[in-house]
Amino acid sequence: MKDKIIALVLLIIMVLNFFDVLTDISLGVPQWHIIEESLIVLMSGVAAIFLIFDIRKRTKNALLLKNQLSLSAYELKNITEEMSLARKQYSQVIHDQFELWQLTKSEQEVAMLLLKGLSFKEICAVRETKEKTARQQASTIYSKSAVEGRHDFAAWFLEDFIASS
Repeated sequence: MKDKIIALVLLIIMVLNFFDVLTDISLGVPQWHIIEESLIVLMSGVAAIFLIFDIRKRTKNALLLKNQLSLSAYELKNITEEMSLARKQYSQVIHDQFELWQLTKSEQEVAMLLLKGLSFKEICAVRETKEKTARQQASTIYSKSAVEGRHDFAAWFLEDFIASS
């Protein structure tokens, strides 16, 4: 908006000085004064035109960016929907594996929290149990899944997603 006001002011200066030059010519004002005011008319006109073209260019770029942003938002929504579907499918695969290992419902809850990276203290706070209980359930989970510990347990679910070289 500020640029439009400046361009308008420059155009007004140009027009007023143009009429002043015409008046000065008819009154026989010295040549150097007419040249000086003619330069003001020329410079203010060039500056106004430059500013108008710059405003149009920035407006065009802003519209282009707005369109690209809308497209990106649409693509992100689609990716988010795809990721949501993939997460649901992966979650189902994990739960199916828990069933194959014959984990109890409590063990399945602890196993999911372990996969999410929660500490034993955090698991206890979420499940409102004692830390010893969570540790014992984790130990049972590792035994039923035939892994050594928390890292092996998480790796069991991730290793197929890691590309081999």
